[in-house]
Amino acid sequence: MTTDDPPAPEPDADATTSDSEETQGPTDPGDRILSLDVLRGFALLGILVINIWLFGLPMAGALNPTLYGDFSGGNYVAWFVSHVFFERKFVTLFTFLFGAGVVLFMESKERKNQPARRLQFRRLFWLLVIGLGHAYLLWHGDILVAYALCGFVIVFVRHWSPKRLLVLGLVMFALPSLLYLLGGAGYAMADADLQAEIEDDILVGFGADDIQNEIDTYQGGWLEQMDNRASTVLTLQTVGFVFESFWIYGGLMIVGMALYKWGVLSNERSSRFYRRLLVAGSTTGLALILTGVWYRELVAWDTAYVLLIAHQFNYWGSLLLGLAYVSAIMLLCRVAAGGLVTDALSAVGRTAFSNYLLQTVLATSIFYGHGLGLFGQLSRLELLGVVVLIWAIQIPLSVAWLNRFRFGPVEWVWRTLTYGERQPLRLEEDTEQDER
Repeated sequence: MTTDDPPAPEPDADATTSDSEETQGPTDPGDRILSLDVLRGFALLGILVINIWLFGLPMAGALNPTLYGDFSGGNYVAWFVSHVFFERKFVTLFTFLFGAGVVLFMESKERKNQPARRLQFRRLFWLLVIGLGHAYLLWHGDILVAYALCGFVIVFVRHWSPKRLLVLGLVMFALPSLLYLLGGAGYAMADADLQAEIEDDILVGFGADDIQNEIDTYQGGWLEQMDNRASTVLTLQTVGFVFESFWIYGGLMIVGMALYKWGVLSNERSSRFYRRLLVAGSTTGLALILTGVWYRELVAWDTAYVLLIAHQFNYWGSLLLGLAYVSAIMLLCRVAAGGLVTDALSAVGRTAFSNYLLQTVLATSIFYGHGLGLFGQLSRLELLGVVVLIWAIQIPLSVAWLNRFRFGPVEWVWRTLTYGERQPLRLEEDTEQDER
């Protein structure tokens, strides 16, 4: 999930009802908004295309593909497709949904006269606990901790109007970009000696000076990985969160709140609106992203220029292309609701928390030393093959699981912890409760 990163799980996709009962409990599976589940499943699967770089490659190779591995022929095509159509787009979608989910969850509890804020904070607390375990014990690319921490803050603006939310979200989102661009301007104006020093500092910060040590670490056993993983996670969750992650994810969550309130994410706008947004978002977004690719080539993949300036084309282009993806999914739900594709994506979306963690378990078992130990050994094209393999496991497993159970296994634990009482898991339990 989370990084996104990552992805992270969303609160229930509650449908609007007039329920005023005081019984505590999560949303019934029959009362969910299809478009939110389908969009979440789409986002969860797409996130893996980029997370696979973090799972399977040294960090320097994920930052700048010219720093590690073959970068020609099919491997360049694999990077190009992943960068243009996946990088940052799917974590953007998932973060939109998290913000929308905060509004959905609290509206649902308020309609039922339940303590909405207290339940939301309990929900976020347990998300934080699970995220910390995920980050320190399994994978440094965790996004759950950042989502939980942002959630504790954004809950206080959920009553704002959509326009105010959009402005606040975009301002927050723009701040890290501004800092990077200012850094890029400073780098461009520096003399050659200072540029070389800055470049070296960046490479050292991302471990490019000792890639083999990183490979040896993650090809080793679980205990051998801990020192590297713990130090990386600590940096990401402190300095990285304060100066970057909070503003990016918090801003996108708040934009997601606005989009939900406008009915964009719940498929309440006209087909004409979605078609226009699809065209506008895809053309402007792709123009920016492709300009960024051209700029990388122009500066000969100089790492400082790639990090400080080139990434910003994709940063903003992903926001626009992400909106185009939202529109495409809304239109898909209108023409193919109940079909094979929407049913499969919905199943993955309803079990997104479980699937996010399952991606980590499967990928680390493939790449890390306590499993097959393939870290740093596969090309980018081969990494995409691993993505397809994991999808082939997750999609049918999600559908099969929901044929018998109400929630994914981790979702069930999360809900039970949130409400402080065991929630029904098997579908038959609903029938038994009705009969009583």
